[in-house]
Amino acid sequence: MAYKYAIALTGGIATGKSTVASLLALNGMRVIDADTISHEILDESYLWVEEAFGVEFVNNKKVDRAKLGEIIFNDDDAKKKLESYLHPKIRSEIEKRSFKQDGFKFPYLIDIPLFFENNSYDIKTSVVVYTPKDVQLERFIKRNGYSKEEALKRINTQMPIDDKKSKATWVIDNSKNLKHLQQEVEDFVEIIKSKYL
Repeated sequence: MAYKYAIALTGGIATGKSTVASLLALNGMRVIDADTISHEILDESYLWVEEAFGVEFVNNKKVDRAKLGEIIFNDDDAKKKLESYLHPKIRSEIEKRSFKQDGFKFPYLIDIPLFFENNSYDIKTSVVVYTPKDVQLERFIKRNGYSKEEALKRINTQMPIDDKKSKATWVIDNSKNLKHLQQEVEDFVEIIKSKYL
C-alpha cells in the first residue's frame, strides 16, 4: 500500500510551501514534489499540449507554462481539460515514488498544492504552511507582479488558507521572517522524529 508513511505538505499560493520543502530537505526529511513531477510530465506531453491548446504554447519542445496558465486560470473548460489529462499521470508517478519511500519505514513528505481541494490521495496526516490571507496576497503580488485583482482571482481558485489550517494535522507558521520559519520547520522535524524514532 502506498502512502503508509506519507505526510501531505500543502498550503496556498505564496504561503512559502516551496521554501518549507527546501528547509525540510535540509533538515534531513525526504520530499516528493508534485509540482516538479507535474512540470516534468507537462514538458514530456508537449505534443499533446500543441494538439489540445495550440502550437503557440510550446517553444523548443518545452511548454510555456506562464502562457498556458493565463488560459487555465480564466477558462474552466481549459482547466478541466488539462487537469483530466495531467492528474492521473501525476498521481501514478507520486504513487510509484511513495512505494519506494515507504520501504524506508520512516515518514516523508509529499508536496501536494491541492491536497484538500482534490481529496484524491489516501494520506492520513498533513502539514499546512500557513500565512494569513493579507500577507499571502501581498507576497504573491510582489513575487509575480500581478495586479491585486489577478492575484486574488488565482488565490480564490484554492480553498481558503484558514480552512486548510483547520483541517491540518500540523501547521508551520510562515507569517513572520525566514529565521522564524526555520525554527518552525526544525520544531516540526523534531516532532516527527520523536514520534517515529
